[in-house]
Amino acid sequence: ISQVARKFRAHPRPVNSFAAMVNIPKTRNTYCRKCKKHTPHKVSQYKTGKASLSAQGKRRYDKKQAGFGGQTKPVFHKKAKTTKKIVLKFECSKCKAKRMKPIKRTKHFELGTDSKKGSKNEYGGKYR
Repeated sequence: ISQVARKFRAHPRPVNSFAAMVNIPKTRNTYCRKCKKHTPHKVSQYKTGKASLSAQGKRRYDKKQAGFGGQTKPVFHKKAKTTKKIVLKFECSKCKAKRMKPIKRTKHFELGTDSKKGSKNEYGGKYR
């Protein structure tokens, strides 16, 4: 597209397309590197583990912070992102090998649950 056409495009593409709910099944048949074939994998969401007090960076930071002198390293305030990338953890049901796969950014994420739009209430119609 030329620069003139780009300037006067009728409907520009939306920058943030997080509106949709991401719903992923709890099991997925996918390739296992250890088994060297497709096997059923258990899908879960990756969570960051508890930070270790004995990690080198933490020891160095604590040593620098000790004593008088206040905050020694910059504290980050200019947060721009409103979402985080979802990381899926696949576990092979045969050999228990695990691997991670990042997917797109989204505000609403579900693992293997039915969508709320299709569910009917016990009384039938919308206005009863």
